[in-house]
Amino acid sequence: MAFPANNFGKQEPGTNSEIKAFCDGKGVTFEVFEKVSVKGDDKVPLYQYLTGHPNKEIAGEVPWNFTKYLIGRDGTALAKWGPKTLPEDPSIVEAIEKAIAADKPKGG
Repeated sequence: MAFPANNFGKQEPGTNSEIKAFCDGKGVTFEVFEKVSVKGDDKVPLYQYLTGHPNKEIAGEVPWNFTKYLIGRDGTALAKWGPKTLPEDPSIVEAIEKAIAADKPKGG
């Protein structure tokens, strides 16, 4: 999933429709949500949770677009990678495979 943000060097100045069209033109196959704020006074609740996380390896301000987070089936933040780490990096693939293999939460 992607949450476009215009908090970094005005990289996402377009409307939600323009961003979606751009992503579609690049062959993006994952869900692209409406533009949000990941920094500042208008930071959305998801990023309030992530940046304020008790695990210091997950917590901290988002340094740039393309920061990646892994969220478990139960909504728990499991890991964070910086913007320069590619999605197919072995550490990401391994963490996703481990999360998928974990037991499903009760009632799920």
